[in-house]
Amino acid sequence: MEGEVVPVDSVVGTSFAAETYAAEAMAADMDPWIVFDSRRTPRSEFDGWLESNTPSQVYRHGDEESGVSPVGWIAVLGPNHCPSTGDVVGLQEGWEKLLASGRPVTFQTVKELALNHGVLTGKWLMHLDSGFKLDHTWECVARAALDGKISLVKVSPYDHKSDGKQVICTYNQNFTDESEVIKLDSIIRSTGVKCALSYKPDVYTYLGIYRKNRWKICPTIYESKFDLECVPRRSHIINKVTNLEVT
Repeated sequence: MEGEVVPVDSVVGTSFAAETYAAEAMAADMDPWIVFDSRRTPRSEFDGWLESNTPSQVYRHGDEESGVSPVGWIAVLGPNHCPSTGDVVGLQEGWEKLLASGRPVTFQTVKELALNHGVLTGKWLMHLDSGFKLDHTWECVARAALDGKISLVKVSPYDHKSDGKQVICTYNQNFTDESEVIKLDSIIRSTGVKCALSYKPDVYTYLGIYRKNRWKICPTIYESKFDLECVPRRSHIINKVTNLEVT
């Protein structure tokens, strides 16, 4: 899951949008989540839970007047979900040493850190306008998690302070295993989801590497677009590190 820690700023007096995004994400992680844990909760309760927690109708900052608390995320844990066992503290310590060393900060150096500390999870992201399409897409992947096809899915609640978009995250265990990343895309598409997807390793999240970061690293390493014209219909996935289509 996304537990954000913003790295120590090594450039005094400089502001980057990535640091704002990281701080917002850390705040969401720290606020209460609405979680359906299929390992412990009867499947018969899922439809009612889903209806009661429609993401476009759940508010990020709650409502002080009515006593409704803020909500960080809405999530479904699949029956085979296992929490990540990576060494996040060691990862962040290694990151600080990397920054202090003056070595280039690239996808490869960050990947090396991730491998050394076992922080290998990642997620396909869907950024959608709040409303029916978002809610329907969320239901599709949430049911896939309930069925054990996806380990963990989560969606951000509605935030009136944002641009009106919400994000859905679907997780897998190893971002360095391209076949695993492609398989998760196929599972998502099999639920009927056709919107554009982008893939982000969790190591970037833990290190505060978001868009418009000081190192000019693209925080997503794959993008997937569903082709409605070809037969059979399929995704076109681009590896953004190599700029090559994945086959």
